Amino acid sequence: MTNDKSIWQADFYRRPWQDDTGQVLWELLICDAEGGMLFDHATQTRSDHRTGNFRYEAICPQAAANASWLVEQLQLAASNSSEFFSTTPKSISPSPPYQGGLGGSESVTGQTELALPDIIQVFRPQSLSLIATAGQKLGITVEPTRRTGALKQWLRSRIPQYSTTGAYNPLAVDKPPPVPLPENLWGDRWRFASLPARDLEAAFKDRPLPILDMPEFLLPLNLGLASTIAVPGIIIYGGRKSMQLARWLQAAQPIALNYVPGELAGLILEAGLADRWVVATFSDSEAIASAQTYAQRQQQSQGLHFLLVQPDDSSVTYTGFWLLRDE
Repeated sequence: MTNDKSIWQADFYRRPWQDDTGQVLWELLICDAEGGMLFDHATQTRSDHRTGNFRYEAICPQAAANASWLVEQLQLAASNSSEFFSTTPKSISPSPPYQGGLGGSESVTGQTELALPDIIQVFRPQSLSLIATAGQKLGITVEPTRRTGALKQWLRSRIPQYSTTGAYNPLAVDKPPPVPLPENLWGDRWRFASLPARDLEAAFKDRPLPILDMPEFLLPLNLGLASTIAVPGIIIYGGRKSMQLARWLQAAQPIALNYVPGELAGLILEAGLADRWVVATFSDSEAIASAQTYAQRQQQSQGLHFLLVQPDDSSVTYTGFWLLRDE
């Protein structure tokens, strides 16, 4: 993905609202993926929760929640976005509050130029199919990803609007139970590791790794981490399966690798939109103690951690490296 592509982030899902006829209402939220790091002067830390600039919202009854309605709304958002970027930043809503009927839309017939995005990012599995269908009709690539910081920050700010009828979390996504990694992928062994924040970027960014995933917004400097903070990680020695495992991981889109305590403790890989994979299980006290240290370091590093795949422990060749943080 290149930096010159325009990116929107979108969510389309039912909310805890009803219209006058008792129909459940669906809400469409669109924002751009731009926005800088937020700096907290109280804690002297930076956060990657990006606020976004352009915002668009619309509501429809559940009966109208389909790809055709989305196509019309995306066109409306595009027609407004050109005007938006030539004026003061604001949130654009194309219609008055929903009063029944289809609502939330108006004709864009005759619009000669639409500032449609190149990519729409979607974090909710239940939204993906409809938005992908609408995007296909408009020639827009739809990218499933949990990393929709601007949109999630907007959703958090709207929680008071959603909570009038009881507890409601607009970021909640149903997640299936974790399943074991495919047996044909598993390597020789694994271990816990850590690196000082100051060394993390230099250790991997310029190395000729076949697979390297280090998003700029996750770099320790951009998160405001102290240089001495220990960033925890997991190293998997893949042996002859090292490249096969790394390619599978890259396709799975790893997000986080978390320690889950219990009678049979383990490491759970969060990947894709809602996938969960059992990377390892253990019950011995030494491994559990190391896992607890790993989890504590994750808290100290604002959730930042890493996954490294290499053929063996010689440190001569690395196969894949991912910077991770839960979303």
